[in-house]
Amino acid sequence: MPLSENEQRLLEQIERGLVEDDPKFANTVRSTNPRTYLVRRIRRSAVLFALGLVVLVVGVVLNRVPLTVILGILGFCMMLFAALRGAGDLRRLSGRVQEPHRRAPGRQRTRRSVSERAEERWRRRWEDRR
Repeated sequence: MPLSENEQRLLEQIERGLVEDDPKFANTVRSTNPRTYLVRRIRRSAVLFALGLVVLVVGVVLNRVPLTVILGILGFCMMLFAALRGAGDLRRLSGRVQEPHRRAPGRQRTRRSVSERAEERWRRRWEDRR
């Protein structure tokens, strides 16, 4: 939704005031690109993933039972964290971030147990056969 003329005028006044008060900060904010930040995070995630793989392989090569298990778990956790973080950043970079589902006001979700849902499905099946 585009800004109205009044909102745009106010935004320009705020920007001019910021430039007058702190020109160094204003220049830093103008030159910062969120895309650059996300690309940097994706690169760090890739490096962390590779490091986790190295830790995992070193743990397997050492062939000492307690150390192998510890290094294996540590390497796997590093790889998992890096993959999840990198995937989230890739999704944000591509612009496909999904908004959380919003419920209509006044509608509360009621959680039913597994048996209640099964009974409901059973009831619907018998009604459909009639």
